[in-house]
Amino acid sequence: MDLKEVQQRVDQWIGQFEEGYFSPQGMIMRLVEELGELAREVNHQFGEKRKKASEPEGSLAMEMGDLLFVLACMANSLNIDLEDAFLAVMAKFQTRDKDRWTPKRQT
Repeated sequence: MDLKEVQQRVDQWIGQFEEGYFSPQGMIMRLVEELGELAREVNHQFGEKRKKASEPEGSLAMEMGDLLFVLACMANSLNIDLEDAFLAVMAKFQTRDKDRWTPKRQT
């Protein structure tokens, strides 16, 4: 599935509800909330703060999926094509940062 399809599926889902998309400010807060949940899960799995035995196991993939969903909501509500935005960012990295790190040696 490409990013255009992601945005279309999110729009179809949101389109079935009268409330529609949250405001941009509301979606930023949702992104922050979801990022916090991802950070908490990373900390539990890789950091010093382990989960209690009574806490359910979390999923990094699900937390990343939540972030992608909210990001697609925000992009849709602001008429931003995530695929175009991603391609522009990759072009920026490929020019601005092409000599920033050490390339892997060819084997």
